[in-house]
Amino acid sequence: MNLRDDLSAHISKAEGRPPLMLASSVEKNIPVYDCRALVRCLEPGEPRQSLMAELAQNLLKGSGAFVLRSAFEDTKIVDQATAAFLAIIADEKASKGEAADHFAASGANDRIWNSLEKLCLADPETFARYHANRWIELASEAWLGPAFQMTAQVNLVRPGGKAQEAHCDYHLGFMTADQVQTYPAHVHAFSPQLTLQGAVAHCDMPVESGTTKLLPFSQTWPQNYAAYRDSGVRELFEERHVQLPLTKGDLLFFSPGLLHGAGDNTTSDVDRMANLLQVSSAFGQAMETIDRDHMCRLIYPVLASGSMSAAECQAAIASTAEGYAFPTNLDRDPPVGGLAPQSQQQLMRQGLEESWSAQRFEKELNTRQARRAS
Repeated sequence: MNLRDDLSAHISKAEGRPPLMLASSVEKNIPVYDCRALVRCLEPGEPRQSLMAELAQNLLKGSGAFVLRSAFEDTKIVDQATAAFLAIIADEKASKGEAADHFAASGANDRIWNSLEKLCLADPETFARYHANRWIELASEAWLGPAFQMTAQVNLVRPGGKAQEAHCDYHLGFMTADQVQTYPAHVHAFSPQLTLQGAVAHCDMPVESGTTKLLPFSQTWPQNYAAYRDSGVRELFEERHVQLPLTKGDLLFFSPGLLHGAGDNTTSDVDRMANLLQVSSAFGQAMETIDRDHMCRLIYPVLASGSMSAAECQAAIASTAEGYAFPTNLDRDPPVGGLAPQSQQQLMRQGLEESWSAQRFEKELNTRQARRAS
């Protein structure tokens, strides 16, 4: 069975589970919750636990996405955040010029990297009131537990903005196909449980404006991260995806393992703005703080001396340098030639392969660290 047929059979078999007791409706397999009718669930107690369990089960075994309608019942704070974001976009254009994002040509869209911190710096009161939204907290805690870490990026797609290809998201979704293959199957299974994708609708979004295309139940397909680039899989996605309209103040959340992608904005008058929330588990951190930068500087001359084999150098690098490119400052350290910037380990390997001196390595390391600084 080819990948397309395997995915088709998988999602057809998965449809209809688990039960959804608290959703106000189920639209195209996506449960929709009326926040105004579930206010009691914001307080500690059994109703809150029941709703959180239902949301988590849907992300794990159900369709993989849900909508919280009217999560911002008073949308004035959304409008205030929108005004702040537009000012940030204008300021960044004035200082940096047009910049391409991950998925569109320069000038087609506007993106604010790290909109979380930038909103806080630009307008602390608006930031506090915006992120005081208890539905964002509830949804994040339902999937990740307490002590989660919030990040966010604004995406503004104008009329004529083109659709994304089907993909999965952070972590494994931000790796090349070859990199994904180096991780064992059980890592593919737990990766989507480390993060949660969300979006705050900053305007009314008809489907024609390009609301997110979703393939329900695809996050339960074991081959999602490894196979989403397959042409047959992407063809099936285009045939069977669903889209829901959103109203200003709605929240959409979905598993990072769900095949998804923004749609075409075919309207003539809707500038589709969403604040894309990427929430991470508190458990994605090591126990101790390590000054890996200093360690790299100390061992590089040893590795460059030629006293060890290439395989031994690689093993030493693996225990010394940071092998993951994130987190970073994506304004100054954007992905180059792929989906992620260069990692510390990759920089060390490059230096050894190209026979850099210790002084050259330190200079390159300094440059890299400056790009990543907040």
